[in-house]
Amino acid sequence: MLTSCKNELLRFLKEEPERLEVVVLPDFFLDRIVSLDCDVSRFYSMIGEVAYRKGGSIDGISQKDLRGGNAVNTASALAALDAKVTPIVCADKLGLQQMEFHLGRYGVDFSHVKIVEKASVTTALELKTTSGKVNVMLRDMGSLAEFGPSSLTDSDYAVIENADYVCVFNWAGTKKFGTELAEDVFRRAKTKGRGKTYCDTADPTPNSAGIPELMEKVLKSEHLDALSLNENEAVTYAALLSSEIREQRGQLPLEELSDKSARVLAQRLSARIDLHTTSFSATFDGKHEVKVPAFKVEALRATGAGDAWNAGNILGDAGGLSHECRLALANAVSACYLSDPSGVHPTRQELARFIERSQ
Repeated sequence: MLTSCKNELLRFLKEEPERLEVVVLPDFFLDRIVSLDCDVSRFYSMIGEVAYRKGGSIDGISQKDLRGGNAVNTASALAALDAKVTPIVCADKLGLQQMEFHLGRYGVDFSHVKIVEKASVTTALELKTTSGKVNVMLRDMGSLAEFGPSSLTDSDYAVIENADYVCVFNWAGTKKFGTELAEDVFRRAKTKGRGKTYCDTADPTPNSAGIPELMEKVLKSEHLDALSLNENEAVTYAALLSSEIREQRGQLPLEELSDKSARVLAQRLSARIDLHTTSFSATFDGKHEVKVPAFKVEALRATGAGDAWNAGNILGDAGGLSHECRLALANAVSACYLSDPSGVHPTRQELARFIERSQ
């Protein structure tokens, strides 16, 4: 990483943090991570062998139950970095207990959690590929699919209006009212509140029919300050706006096409575009284009990298860091999380030590 960024980040992380209040919506998941020490073809073969003998077991598969959901994972990473986080999410009673167990020590405010009957559950299959680990998420949306503006109370809106950052995640998971929810929350934050708005929709493919409406009512809105995207999301949204991107899908390497896509989005949307990929992250705001390489670490997991990245991106933005240093901080939070044997989000002190060791 650049020496100038390294010094700036270490100063930033070691100084007394300013109060940062962040609201995150709307998802919490009960996650099971299944780490498969094989590639896709081998996994197919294993499943086929068991099915052929009419059922049975595959032993030796590493599995772990975690708190999950884009909103709550980002909340966990932000809280570990000393932010004051309020999740406005839906969960069943077991989910609330799990949140309290994992995040309670950080002083997270759980008073806005909506207790629902049907939990949201994900089983994430982590597989090897030639370019690293990937995850395939098998999801049961549960009551999240019904979450919308009607789920919010006057107390929720008061917290939204007083937050420094209001973040809406996992648009695709809020299948019925996701666009309406994001539109309502961001409008309220910008017209009656004082903070910035931040969106990471997650993979929009499961709700592909709703993407054009999302583009028109949320992504093009002047109420959105920052849009966070991975490669697939950048290409998906840019293809709505550019025939060139549509024509080049499948023709160019995904990272190259995502870079071009983010540039198209920055030209057509008022929001700053923040792109995170496995090898670099970049920001496009209409005036500046900045790209920073990712840290080279042994990734022990694939799930949750983007959520950790979002936490670092928000923290760096709140701290007034330069574009280069903000992206480097986001990359560091993600790399630190991915390489931690326990999958724990880093504190400011742990992150500073990680950066000090980095070349």
